[in-house]
Amino acid sequence: MISEILNLRGVVCKSTGSWITVRAENGSKIQCKLKGQFRIHGLRSTNPVAIGDRIAFDYFPDEGTGLITQIFARDNYIIRKATKLSKITHIIAANLDHAYLIVTLAKPRTSNGFIDRFLVTATGYYIPASLIFNKIDLYDPALKKKEKELREIYENAGYPCYSVSALRGDCVYQIRDLMKDQTSLFSGYSGAGKSALINAIEPGKDLKVGRISKVHNKGMHTTTFAEMFDLSNGGYIIDTPGIKEFGLIDFEKSEIPRCFPEMDTLLPQCQFNNCTHTHEPNCAVKEGLNSGKISRMRYNSYLSILNDES
Repeated sequence: MISEILNLRGVVCKSTGSWITVRAENGSKIQCKLKGQFRIHGLRSTNPVAIGDRIAFDYFPDEGTGLITQIFARDNYIIRKATKLSKITHIIAANLDHAYLIVTLAKPRTSNGFIDRFLVTATGYYIPASLIFNKIDLYDPALKKKEKELREIYENAGYPCYSVSALRGDCVYQIRDLMKDQTSLFSGYSGAGKSALINAIEPGKDLKVGRISKVHNKGMHTTTFAEMFDLSNGGYIIDTPGIKEFGLIDFEKSEIPRCFPEMDTLLPQCQFNNCTHTHEPNCAVKEGLNSGKISRMRYNSYLSILNDES
């Protein structure tokens, strides 16, 4: 006798390549396979199913497994190039309420270009984003000054910034409260302390925490696959493997200026409504650059991204 096949819905919370873990609507976790080949919006992607995807699946009670049959339209997603020169994409996560980039000023140092490319992607796909400066327990006076400068730049650009120590627990409660009843993404370099911060926010998770290479002062991978975890105060957090580069993809050059909020705000004051803020006369952004209203560091990142430089 063939048992009944149940048609269920759920959310993808982990994918190891061969098996996809789905959180069904009743909260149970079910191991599923993917039916056939899926292409989302014509994207060439290394992972047609992403963490956070809302899906439909057939559940086979006898086996206790499922088969994903449909991926529903995404509200948004964070995406990057799979490799630096590739046109193939990697979707980090989908259907997010907020994206947090974990930034470290030492051991390892997060580059300004990496920060700006992440924020451009989040802004371009309508995902609210914030920066979390971790490891403030390591700060000397010079790093404290650097963090203050960076916070001022990014807060003026419209991105909330927070300073925490996952090790000591400084201000962890603030991040926990922000994520209540939200689906949040943690991203950043290997060694930035994503898993350590999740452990501080939700001690019961006991995620493996990596070491920092003494030779290169860079993080060593511990999180292998992106995974969504339940939060006890409501909501979900997605922990992602550390990444070294954040290559933009699927952006037109004309869209880049609008992904820098502090520049987009000034666009109506420019002489041309399609101003690229590079060579045009009567450009409010260039005037803001000269007056100090626009950060030179952010503007240089903008030019790099506009010219598709690394």
